[in-house]
Amino acid sequence: MIVFDLKCAGQGHVFEAWFGASADYADQKARGLLTCPMCGDADVTKAVMAPAVGAKGNSRAERAPSAQAEPTAPVMNVADQAKMQALVEALGQAQAKALEGSTWVGRGFAEQARAMHYGEQDRASIHGEVAPAEAKALIAEGVEVAPLPFPVIPPQAKN
Repeated sequence: MIVFDLKCAGQGHVFEAWFGASADYADQKARGLLTCPMCGDADVTKAVMAPAVGAKGNSRAERAPSAQAEPTAPVMNVADQAKMQALVEALGQAQAKALEGSTWVGRGFAEQARAMHYGEQDRASIHGEVAPAEAKALIAEGVEVAPLPFPVIPPQAKN
């Protein structure tokens, strides 16, 4: 995993985003899938990050402990981990139930939705990937689409 600090152009919100690889950022940016979680602005770029660079002779063992220790993230106890696992499983079941009878079409969603709308293809329940700008264009054309209330991954991928 790679972490980038991203910044929206509209209001200058800075937020963290995780990607499987550096190329994933470029791909998602090109497809218009990156938006600011605070204001929804799609004009998102990498924010300037300060690298953690060590100084010569300044190893961790040689440094004195800081009076202001960094706060540590809380550790999830076993009971909370079990609750979280149960929640993830329940969400997975809800997703499977909601998508029952729907076919995954991946990045071909917009093309197939238009074809159904214009009568070039039989109507069917489909789900897939579409950039926010393309979803707005579909809606403007009168194509019946609705965003799913949860993230959907390709059938071959695992959450």
